[in-house]
Amino acid sequence: MDETRGSYWMETAPTKPYPPLGEDLTVDVAVMGAGIAGLSTAWELARQGRSVAVLEAGRVVGGVTGRSSAKVSALHTLAYGRLPRTRGVEGARLYARSQLAAVDRAAEIIGELGADCEWERRSAYTYAQSPERVDDIRTEAEAAREAGLPAEYVAGTETGLPYPVEGAVRVTGQAQFHPRKYLLALVEDLTRRGGLLFEHTPVVGLEEGEPCRVTSEGGASVTARDVVVATHYPVFDRALLFTRLSPRRELVVAGTIDAGQDPDGMYITPDEGLRSVRTAPHDGDGKRLLLVTGEAFTPGTGDPAERFERLSDWAREHFPGVDLTYGWATQDNDSTDTVPLVGLLHPGARHTYVATGFGGWGISGGIMAGRLLAGLVTGDRPPWADLYDPRRVRSAVREAPAFLRHQANVVRHFVADRVHHVKDVDEIPPGEGGVVRVHGKHCAVHRDDNGTLHALSARCTHLGCLVAFNSAEHTWECPCHGSRFDIDGKVVQGPATRPLDQREL
Repeated sequence: MDETRGSYWMETAPTKPYPPLGEDLTVDVAVMGAGIAGLSTAWELARQGRSVAVLEAGRVVGGVTGRSSAKVSALHTLAYGRLPRTRGVEGARLYARSQLAAVDRAAEIIGELGADCEWERRSAYTYAQSPERVDDIRTEAEAAREAGLPAEYVAGTETGLPYPVEGAVRVTGQAQFHPRKYLLALVEDLTRRGGLLFEHTPVVGLEEGEPCRVTSEGGASVTARDVVVATHYPVFDRALLFTRLSPRRELVVAGTIDAGQDPDGMYITPDEGLRSVRTAPHDGDGKRLLLVTGEAFTPGTGDPAERFERLSDWAREHFPGVDLTYGWATQDNDSTDTVPLVGLLHPGARHTYVATGFGGWGISGGIMAGRLLAGLVTGDRPPWADLYDPRRVRSAVREAPAFLRHQANVVRHFVADRVHHVKDVDEIPPGEGGVVRVHGKHCAVHRDDNGTLHALSARCTHLGCLVAFNSAEHTWECPCHGSRFDIDGKVVQGPATRPLDQREL
């Protein structure tokens, strides 16, 4: 990780700064979050004549979307084998229709805006390396085809991978692109249509009504008829969606290979702790950029530095000669019934909406959410609205086992971490961190490279779980719901909205 340069997407598509919200204003729709779900929603609404303000706690397209693998695909690993069990056969068909529509919508938008975002049509594959997984792959191919995807089972020799695999599902006509270049084209057109963007504007208050009002950390507010919470993990969660969302973090390494090594497709396998492979254009130098994603884990657990090393070793073994120069991490949330939560925020909501739980497929999911939420706001309800409705209750019994497993995991961290994740300050080497009990209270202590100690409260400001130190990214992470903080306690990623309190040792 030390020799790499962070996200390739972030480095190769800089953006101009936008101001923080400095005064009260009134618009038709306020959107919280400037990732793909928030910006897609804002753009779709502005295109239909609505006045829109987008409020972003950090930088535009600077969060999860700027660190994704950026596949625009309706094939989501082994989703279609599960969907008939959790949402029924018709639910699986609606899921396929909505995700295919998202791929086509991205192509339409790129054509309409003339966006230069490295759009490439590619086949998507879910493959198995172990013979034990082949039946799962055959089942997925059949289920995906029945749901409406152009899916087929192919032998491992029919993929372009340079290493042996047992078999794969192949879906043609999918795509990949540069996510920041795509969204910055949306931003440019959004502002041309009168849309307003505000960076470094965390929202800390939400008043529902007719109209609604959101209040920023700086005190300025936006009054709007409708509000969309598209903050990746909802920072306002009046339906207790955190009980139905499990955070998942994944690592990405990237570097150049000869164009002749391009496997000509987008690949993913659930084997080996998840492995995802694809390439992207690279400067017209006879090279392609190889992106390898994997090592899925719960934030705040394990050793991310060791995981980066393992993923890098895997990439070098399977693509000899790759020059790895980038490495970053991304995060998403899995819903307990495997379907994203997109729609009205809670049972009593009339003008507040949410988009979350994309399960690692936030590109097609975010584009889908933009159209769905814009349709709900304007009265053009799409046929798959009920499928994604956060208020859904029909799947409650079916998702109960996953719900209980998630709650058991949260309880385990809430209780056990208070016993096991403690150490003496003297044991913390430079560049590392640990949770230490001081005067009966848990402190998150980081020793910087100069030996200076930085002490914070170790209790996550969301619901009080103890944070753990991520030595690869120098962040504090909550294993219960995925909140992340920098070494000074500032919120890097929600659902937490307040920083960790400072502590004296």
